[in-house]
Amino acid sequence: MSQQHDIYYVPSKSQWPIVAAVVMFITVFGAAHWLNAEPGESGFGKTVITIGAIGILGMFFGWFRSVIKESLAGNYNHQVDTSFRMGMMWFIFSEVMFFGAFFGALFYIRNFSVPWLGGEGHGVLTHQYLYGAYSAAWGAAGGNGPLQVGGAFSVVQPWGLPLLNTLILLTSSVTVTIAHHALRAGHRGKILLFLGLTVLLGATFLYCQAHEYMEAYKELNLTLHSGVYGSTFFMLTGFHGLHVTLGTIMLAVIWCRVLKGHFNKEHHFGFEAVAWYWHFVDVVWLGLFLFVYIL
Repeated sequence: MSQQHDIYYVPSKSQWPIVAAVVMFITVFGAAHWLNAEPGESGFGKTVITIGAIGILGMFFGWFRSVIKESLAGNYNHQVDTSFRMGMMWFIFSEVMFFGAFFGALFYIRNFSVPWLGGEGHGVLTHQYLYGAYSAAWGAAGGNGPLQVGGAFSVVQPWGLPLLNTLILLTSSVTVTIAHHALRAGHRGKILLFLGLTVLLGATFLYCQAHEYMEAYKELNLTLHSGVYGSTFFMLTGFHGLHVTLGTIMLAVIWCRVLKGHFNKEHHFGFEAVAWYWHFVDVVWLGLFLFVYIL
């Protein structure tokens, strides 16, 4: 057994995979019932979703706690650390493909669908068969759907809250990098300071994005009903906001672990993994800021 441990650590049997399967099934079952319920009958689905969500949170807490205990016990050798790094790389790659699909959809709509509907390339004004108020311009209210569906709307200007959020995320990349270097240097107080600042910046970003959404709905009449512009805007920025939320939670957990003295100069992959994820989220936002807000 010791020889096997020298090569690779094999954990003992765990109940968490089956718990994860059960709570995820409960969550999806509740979501399906909620979406397909008749008006006024969605209470059961919402209740089941809530139970499933609480179960998922409990599962994550318990499973991560088990993994942390194994790490602190010194059960993970270099080979396990390498597999963790490879796993995180593949996870981030899957996230790149996730956002790549949405960016690809945005590119196709803006550069092909909208011009084609306006008659570009074949001389036929396709929109005449749909409605006459069409305008083949990205972000134009008439160009994204009949005005009677969602009404006229205005686009979000990039040089207000979007620019501020860009500066916030760029600053957070700097603070998490400083915290990483402090960890490698063994300066625990500096780690807590700059990692805490990163968490604060992430929370500030989310606050500003929520304010931007409210302003878009109330002042600009930009909603999910605002044609393809509104749907792509909220889809891309919304999913990114979800990733920022998850990243902020993970950074807060890492801050608590640093406070408890869980990491050292040589062994701190948990910190590195979250830092990688945070840098990925920042890079995605730069793409969003350019292609969604500016261009």
